[in-house]
Amino acid sequence: MQRAIFCDFDGTIARSEVFVALMRHFAPQAAARILPEIYAQRLTLRDGLPQVLGTIPSWRWPELEDFVRDTEIRPGLDGLLAHANKAGIPFIVVTGGFTRMAEIVLAPYRQEIYAIHGLEVDTTGEWLRVSSPWQDDHELVAKAAVVAHYHPRDAVCIGDSITDLRVARQCPLVCARDRLAEYLRAEGRDFLPFDDFGDVSAALEQRGWWREPAHAG
Repeated sequence: MQRAIFCDFDGTIARSEVFVALMRHFAPQAAARILPEIYAQRLTLRDGLPQVLGTIPSWRWPELEDFVRDTEIRPGLDGLLAHANKAGIPFIVVTGGFTRMAEIVLAPYRQEIYAIHGLEVDTTGEWLRVSSPWQDDHELVAKAAVVAHYHPRDAVCIGDSITDLRVARQCPLVCARDRLAEYLRAEGRDFLPFDDFGDVSAALEQRGWWREPAHAG
């Protein structure tokens, strides 16, 4: 494909960090111990997340699904999706959290979203077990691997936190907010700040993304 938009879910599409809130609610002790180590980059996402999620009993999974059902969407998503679809640009959601949670929240927009990638969960055992076809030595969901899978000629990555940092270092154009913006600023990397998706739409319009429709190739 010629162009593609890769967008994080928690804290980006969702106005709040739903995945973090979920871990703090259902695994408070493990989350309190592990999450600060992940944010400080002393512990990888691949090593840290299973230590938190693996303390949640599988029988609670329906409660986790219910936990996200009233999640508030960041303003402007419908407009960004409309621009992307009109321009023929795939909008791909890549979440460091559960694929299923993103699917629940994004159900009203699903026809306009090209794909959703994230953590898969196995509830057949006593405790939750998580995996992903995109995992590498550092991340359970290596977002850079997802981008590479689609091999776009041009890409924009939209994100807000630690799960977006490694892909942001490689993506040609990055829209960042919150923790991700702080990481990139500290590393002296360029990015486009945003508050809502109207800001992202305007930034891409200035760069000709909407005026130059992309075609699959």
